[in-house]
Amino acid sequence: MANENEIKNASLNASIAPEEFNWEAFENDNVYDADRSSIEAKYDATLSKINENEVTEGTVTSINKKEVVVNIGYKSEGVIPTTEFRYNPDLKVGDKVEVYVQTAENRYGQLILSHKKARAVHSWDLVNEAYNKDEIVKGYVKTRTKGGMIVDVFGIEAFLPGSQIDVKPIRDYDQFVDTTMDLKIVKINPEFRNVVVSHKALIEAELEAQKSEIIGKLEKGQVLEGIVKNVTDYGVFVDLGGVDGLIHITDLSWGRINHPKEVVELDQKINVVILDFDENKKRIALGLKQLSAHPWEALDANLKVGDKVKGKVVLVQDYGAFVEVEPGVEGLIHVSEMSWSPRLRIAQDFLHVGDEVEAQILTLDREEKKMSLGIKQLVENPWENIREKYPVGSQHAATVRNVTNFGVFAELEEGIEGLVHISDLSWNKIKHPSEVVAPGDKLDVVILEFDEENHKLSLGHKQLLANPFEQIEKDFPVGTVAQGKVAEVSDKQATVILAGDVEAVCPARDLVKEDGSVLAAGETADFKVIDIKRNSRKVTVSHLKTYAAAPAKAERAEKPASEADQAKKAVKKINDSVEKTTLGDLDVLAALKEQLSK
Repeated sequence: MANENEIKNASLNASIAPEEFNWEAFENDNVYDADRSSIEAKYDATLSKINENEVTEGTVTSINKKEVVVNIGYKSEGVIPTTEFRYNPDLKVGDKVEVYVQTAENRYGQLILSHKKARAVHSWDLVNEAYNKDEIVKGYVKTRTKGGMIVDVFGIEAFLPGSQIDVKPIRDYDQFVDTTMDLKIVKINPEFRNVVVSHKALIEAELEAQKSEIIGKLEKGQVLEGIVKNVTDYGVFVDLGGVDGLIHITDLSWGRINHPKEVVELDQKINVVILDFDENKKRIALGLKQLSAHPWEALDANLKVGDKVKGKVVLVQDYGAFVEVEPGVEGLIHVSEMSWSPRLRIAQDFLHVGDEVEAQILTLDREEKKMSLGIKQLVENPWENIREKYPVGSQHAATVRNVTNFGVFAELEEGIEGLVHISDLSWNKIKHPSEVVAPGDKLDVVILEFDEENHKLSLGHKQLLANPFEQIEKDFPVGTVAQGKVAEVSDKQATVILAGDVEAVCPARDLVKEDGSVLAAGETADFKVIDIKRNSRKVTVSHLKTYAAAPAKAERAEKPASEADQAKKAVKKINDSVEKTTLGDLDVLAALKEQLSK
């Protein structure tokens, strides 16, 4: 129902002149009934026709911190909470807004409107329209979420990824909460009604235009001021005022660095020089170290080969170590220049990053900016007086450093190593030197031979030990019968261990026992030494000959000499005589012939 006072005022304005108005009837609330209906009809005609649960347009009439008053042309104005307009901080009196009529008149006679619901009614249509037309929309950042933020766009909650907030990395997302941003709708999922928006896309579009303009004005060698935007392992990105350039780690400093953060930090203002740029790819290569003179140009002009320098080890590889003698000036100490020892080693055995060292300049090329150094030159070369210190035949204690298939490398002192060949390691036969020694063992050696030019030294170990074969020859001369144990049997021979762990071999045919059986591994029997070879240190024995040789001799002794044997002996005697006989003795021969014929 309409307010009575409003009806009265309307009746005054509509049909009665002020001087003719009946104030007494008005004060007594006694208005002509005949005029009431017509007045109400005229008043209703001035109001807009609205339906509940519909969207209509209204005008903002006032704004305060809590409420926005909107006039939709109805007999009363609607009040909407200010929070429903957070996405539009620029809202002002007189703006047209869409509202949703929830209730035309509640029990208090109030008009209930909602701007949020009005947006939601056709928000999806607005989102699709903005997406298809590539329009810019406003969004209110409601809260932070994993990987980004939730933004209110046309009453729909859209996702703003952290990577799409700005062109530069954002470290604090909270600064954007409760703010309004210009956004671009970049992705829509109609099935789930998911919306992804981007603020970065707007910035990039603007920056692209700026980049083309800025790059068009660039020149190689030009020096510009920029701000460090990002620091990575491989270099530094610098904002040049709308376009980014990269300083590669190798162009940050003349000296060697492990990470760009050793030179610059985020948000730092620095001067850089343009090294190169690509207008098509919008890439700009920058340099920082080029703004200062190359350290080699400032290197002491009097420095020469043979001089000593001090520096710090900045890099170590297997083949050598790089030493920084001055910031940006490095020299290489090859591993071969670290020690007089001829043994192959790696640089890590001698130097480590951070070591302070003194070295001698071996080569110096200022044009190529290269320098080679050595540290072994600062100590005496032990090979210069090697013959005086280690004469041939002298005995020394050495340390086994390396064991190979062909022998052992033993160190007499730092820088002096020699080879003990496997044949000079033991009097016994060995398959590998590791059967005798291991790395780190102490070994007594004798100097055998020198090669001073190539820094090689031949050593011997067995020469300091008694040759066990000499004693074997004394203890088991050929013809000796001794007891032995069959250790191993093969098709061709058997290994027999004699007293004192002397190893001998017995041919398979000589393993036959007197009863006709054959000796087997583990059996003990008598063996006769039939051969000794000194060069190969081989002892050959036979069991067969311990019993077969004696009867044969006895049989030969008992059996009388046959006529044939006697004739052979006579012939031999004649031959011997002929060799000694002269022509003058022919008569004697004739007599002898006659005697033999008888």
